[in-house]
Amino acid sequence: MFKRIIIKLSGEALANKNNKFDDEIINDIARQVKNIMERGIEVGIVVGGGNFWRGRNADSKMDKVKADQIGMLATVMNAIYLCDCFAQNNIKAKVITPFTIGNMTKQFSKESALKNMKNSCVLIFAGGTGHPFFSTDTITALRACELEADCIFYAKNIDGIYNCDPKINLNARKYKKISYEKIIKDNLNAIDIPAMSLTKNIKSVVFLLKAKNSLETVVLDEKKIFEIGTLVMSKIEEEFYE
Repeated sequence: MFKRIIIKLSGEALANKNNKFDDEIINDIARQVKNIMERGIEVGIVVGGGNFWRGRNADSKMDKVKADQIGMLATVMNAIYLCDCFAQNNIKAKVITPFTIGNMTKQFSKESALKNMKNSCVLIFAGGTGHPFFSTDTITALRACELEADCIFYAKNIDGIYNCDPKINLNARKYKKISYEKIIKDNLNAIDIPAMSLTKNIKSVVFLLKAKNSLETVVLDEKKIFEIGTLVMSKIEEEFYE
């Protein structure tokens, strides 16, 4: 059983087809997080902002730093909404950012974060690293290292890592287990390289968020991870899911 975990949620995971907040999905995430915490597991969540803005999709004439700063603020909007939904489900939660935003968020410190998590408070990390040129995968890995998490769970719109794009190649095969080194070597684009370089001593799971009870499944039942996801570790032999 894990003691402390970090969950990465993309902004798109929180949105419906109109890029508005999908309360059904968000409340289901809250329900599952609550069930996980009742097992004594501490939870931190990193949220993206892609439903509002992606810096990499900005106009080519736009300054890259400014584009990424808008993306950071997009993650804060998602985090505040997510935090309120948690409160409605009787879950203590706080939005944590690497920079001060008035009284809307709390600034990150390791000591305060660990204290809050031990007191059954979900920490929602927003604002990325506070610097441009880094993805939300990177801040996920960074917070996992700082807070000594046992595992990182990357919620995706695909049920794991494949040896090639399954949308293009119908013969693509899904990995049951794979190493960080193999992902980098084969350029599989499952997790950002800077993130993987930080977490070689921490397990990761890439899984399909929209599968029924997906969060509870991958966190609480390791044997079922492979049905909706892929386990990633350092220096393990890859194994395909049949």
